[in-house]
Amino acid sequence: MEGVSSNRSMSYSRWSYDSTLDDEGSNLRQQKLDRQRALLEQKQKKKRQEPLMVQSNVDGRSRARRTKQCEEQAPLVESYLSSNRSTIYHGISSSMNFDEEEDDEDEVSSSSSQLNSNTRPGSATSKKSCKEAASASTPPVSEPAIDVDDLEEFTLRPAPQGITVKCRITRDKKGMDRGMYPTYYLHLEREDGKKVFLLAGRKRKKSKTSNYLISIDPTDLSRGGESFIGKLRSNLMGTKFTVYDSGQNPGKTTSSLEATILRQELAAVCYETNVLGFKGPRKMSVIIPGMNMDHERVAICPRNDHESLLARWQNKSTESVIELHNKTPVWNDDTQSYVLNFHGRVTQASVKNFQIIHDNDPDYIVMQFGRVAEDVFTMDYNYPMCALQAFAIALSSFDSKLACE
Repeated sequence: MEGVSSNRSMSYSRWSYDSTLDDEGSNLRQQKLDRQRALLEQKQKKKRQEPLMVQSNVDGRSRARRTKQCEEQAPLVESYLSSNRSTIYHGISSSMNFDEEEDDEDEVSSSSSQLNSNTRPGSATSKKSCKEAASASTPPVSEPAIDVDDLEEFTLRPAPQGITVKCRITRDKKGMDRGMYPTYYLHLEREDGKKVFLLAGRKRKKSKTSNYLISIDPTDLSRGGESFIGKLRSNLMGTKFTVYDSGQNPGKTTSSLEATILRQELAAVCYETNVLGFKGPRKMSVIIPGMNMDHERVAICPRNDHESLLARWQNKSTESVIELHNKTPVWNDDTQSYVLNFHGRVTQASVKNFQIIHDNDPDYIVMQFGRVAEDVFTMDYNYPMCALQAFAIALSSFDSKLACE
């Protein structure tokens, strides 16, 4: 019995010794991961201080404090409420109609008067537009009527004309040490300071190209889930992206019934490749479906690659599509950096910061995106863009593109 007891004690002591080694090994691994994470954060922080990052125009903000009359420095949401901005606003609306028909005389005459921030077009943008137009005529200016009751319908609906939809994106890195990708959450920022969840997105594992799933449920990011609303997919180089809704892939449809619910292409993003290795702000083109005379998005459901948004843009077949570009940052000699005026909505320098405009009206910001904290970004969009389009475009900016960095 003593021999057996001795063997048991020896086995127990050996097990204790082995478990101690395992604990020490796991502690060492954790310390190593912590050190690597700290070094990475220091590197990213140092990188954001480089002059080639796009920074918010600090001088612009100080000038705005000195003179409130300066139109250039007006807050983004009010920048087109004066009479001349109202004219520009109607101009870009008409330029985005693929029918290329002139506006009615009533619309032209109304552009000379001040555009209230709650004004909406009389034509339908959704099934709820008539009801919304009626309810939007009386609310105070400080509380734009943005209906988010039907989340799926809202995220696909173009922003109301005359209202900038202000949002915030937060990046959750939990699980990255286990090989998982970050999760991105989009929230609507209300005037009362409250935030309303809109969308969540995450990159899929084991995919040959970057493939982000987008959902209206923050806890269900599966492809087969009922909350799946769209996806963002890149090419092999990671420089061209396409945004789809939740419809069927034409290459996988097996019946005529499925063919009636083919997926729509909602946007395409093309980052200019950096062949010469020049470091500086990114250059991007954004192609979205055009709007018809009823201010409804044109449905683009390509059955093959030749009918896609990217193919139309590359072949200069731009009928029924809108081509947008990022606004070129200006070099500031005083700060020795590239700057853009984000009107206080962006506070940290980043190569990811951008503003999207139409060439016909560079003062009308269709969308802007930029960093305000380590894992917090603001995202604002205007007509004719919708939340899903803007969020997917922002997700493309997070992706690592070796060919254009």
